[in-house]
Amino acid sequence: MNVSIVGATGYGGLELIRFLGNHPHLEIASLHTSSQFGRNIYEENAHLMHMDYKLEEIDAEAIAKKSDIVFLATPSGVSSKLISEFCDLDIKVIDLSGDLRLQTPGEYAQWYKKEPAPQHIIEKSVYGLAEWNKEQIEQADIIANPGCYPTATLLGLAPLFTEGWATGEDVIVDAKSGVSGAGKSPTAVTHYSEMNENFKIYKVNQHQHIPEVEQQLGRWFADIKPITFNTHLVPMTRGIMATMYVKVNRQTTKAEVRDLFETVYANHPFVRIQPLGQFPSTKQVYGSNFCDIGVDYDERTGRVTIVSVIDNLVKGAAGQAIQNANILMGLKETAGLWSAPLYP
Repeated sequence: MNVSIVGATGYGGLELIRFLGNHPHLEIASLHTSSQFGRNIYEENAHLMHMDYKLEEIDAEAIAKKSDIVFLATPSGVSSKLISEFCDLDIKVIDLSGDLRLQTPGEYAQWYKKEPAPQHIIEKSVYGLAEWNKEQIEQADIIANPGCYPTATLLGLAPLFTEGWATGEDVIVDAKSGVSGAGKSPTAVTHYSEMNENFKIYKVNQHQHIPEVEQQLGRWFADIKPITFNTHLVPMTRGIMATMYVKVNRQTTKAEVRDLFETVYANHPFVRIQPLGQFPSTKQVYGSNFCDIGVDYDERTGRVTIVSVIDNLVKGAAGQAIQNANILMGLKETAGLWSAPLYP
């Protein structure tokens, strides 16, 4: 099966290329960008010197003729304009941006400060949280790939909410990300002299991923209250750690909480639950599609602490997009993704 990538020169697009180059069933048919037409992908990305792909203009009809799936690895605000060109063509679309995730009219404009995609297309898209929406993904034509922070957060929160353990009140998410989450284009905030030996909180109580997390939690738990969700930049390239604090509605033990998570994710190969008393680090998932989770219960406060780590460019972007493509096309979910993290 052939695939095309729009936005091939960004970090998400480059990670798609890295994994698809070794995929047993999906083959790259074309790479597309809004600039650099006619140049080879390796001219500004020397790590891809073994690949001979010319960058092409974005032409939806031409892409649909040569590919079964198109990945839109574009910044927010771009996919919303492109999606109408693809939705009437015979091609599946997986959008890695935030443009199709928020279902409630007006929310996208409020949080992203951009014009939304047409509402009928948004309503047609399926939220691609692979471990939890598999049946919908299998039938989808358009998939809204989750954000990196929401992936780490929702995979960590899901067992408590889907199994009825959470009260739905006072959920706190304290999340940190490496600077690649800010994209490939350099900014005053992310360049070396600003981030080296530094640690920053940003978008306090205003991050655009807040409504995305609340939307999915609301599907699992009708009485969910607004959450506290804050994000930080860490001076490292890759990785997200989300530390979450959730009040539960019962007396329990550390072992029972850990058993709950182990049971819920028993048949999900990319989610690995830590032994009791151990907590994951970002390095142990580096370059991989794994989400590693550690849990603890505090009897004094009645809260469960969940620590969830992912590679923001893989499980938080390209890896989950390929996982969704595998599900969509009836392939083994782990195809092209079953590799050990990079270590050290």
